[in-house]
Amino acid sequence: MVNPRPLLAVPTSRALAFDLIRSQGPISRVELAESTGLTQATMSNVVRQLLLDGLVVESGRRESTGGKPRVLLTIDPRARYALGVQLGADFVTVVLTDLGGALVGRSRVAGVWGQSPESAVAWIASTVSAFLASIGVEADRVTGLGLVTPGPIDLTTGSILGAPPFEEWAGFPLREATAEATGFAVILDNDATAAAIGEFWGGAVGDSAAHCTVYFGAGIGAGIVLDGAIYRGASSNAGELGQMRYRGPGPVAHRVTAEQLAGPVSVALGARAAVAAGRATSLVLTDNEDPFADFTLVAEAAVEGDALAVELITESADHLANAVVSMANLLDLDSVVLAGPSLTTAGPLYLEVVRQRIADDFFAKGRHRVRVELSAYVADAAAVGGAALVLQREVGARRGPGGAGAGAGAAGAAPVSPV
Repeated sequence: MVNPRPLLAVPTSRALAFDLIRSQGPISRVELAESTGLTQATMSNVVRQLLLDGLVVESGRRESTGGKPRVLLTIDPRARYALGVQLGADFVTVVLTDLGGALVGRSRVAGVWGQSPESAVAWIASTVSAFLASIGVEADRVTGLGLVTPGPIDLTTGSILGAPPFEEWAGFPLREATAEATGFAVILDNDATAAAIGEFWGGAVGDSAAHCTVYFGAGIGAGIVLDGAIYRGASSNAGELGQMRYRGPGPVAHRVTAEQLAGPVSVALGARAAVAAGRATSLVLTDNEDPFADFTLVAEAAVEGDALAVELITESADHLANAVVSMANLLDLDSVVLAGPSLTTAGPLYLEVVRQRIADDFFAKGRHRVRVELSAYVADAAAVGGAALVLQREVGARRGPGGAGAGAGAAGAAPVSPV
């Protein structure tokens, strides 16, 4: 019998130590050993590696209480930078973060809706190059690029499997093509998974036992974190929340997905049909029938109180809430974060509906509450998470005598967990 592989990745002692220094520093070696349960000898060796790699610096001594003053450690946030690129049909977002995860800069440009994968890769490369030049950071100071995309994806081949609206991308070697075009080592991951990692890396939900980041972009996905580690599933495609199936409305039974009911394309089509039917509204939709631009217009009108727009957004939020409640009950969640570019404008409206539905329909509400919040980086959450993936790989890899990280040139994504 073949032993099943573990579903939850375990952080290395190096990653544990670094994250404690990052989140709780200045901190001493003794305190690190006590917090991690590692021996002082092991911790001294781990810290020595971090110091040699320039990730951590000694920042003074704690006042003595009778013995030898303890040397304090902090990270050097400018020692490394990481790029995160959020690839979507609606928008492409590029962010740069420092070693501490702080946002150094961001850029948001038009998405790749209708583009071939080859033209999209060229678009990414030129966007990244212009972005770094605009903020004055040289490419050799960047340790890698985290590319996050809608699922499903194949992490082995580094490709998107071709779900709408990326049917033509199936089998295209996206990870390798992006690495070649940009010159950076590339990690490819699912956008919802990356968004969840970003929430943990930033410390927003670090005390959660069962967390879900619901990512609402052109589609709908969910990043799931259980006991501090990402749950990926058999093929690293867990959390396709938008693919939950429902019986559709009307006399003829048919199956529809949560994405088809709640997604931005559905909202845009509903708006166009209502306008064509003569509904009173202030909405002026696009001439080229761009569904994502139309959705943005509906969201803006809803915030301004347009009755039709409010109706459309509320209906979308109601369908999204159905899916979120199902996920909360299935996994006994204690934390939900809503993120994604489709929530940039109308996020508070969606938040109100989802919060109320959780309060009404969460099965275990007598045992514990479920926190439901908007991401601090609501539009950029996946890009920030992509950069966090790069930083975690950098932290987890011991660098050789020449300074190259053990995983620095690898294009694939090693198992990684938020710590």
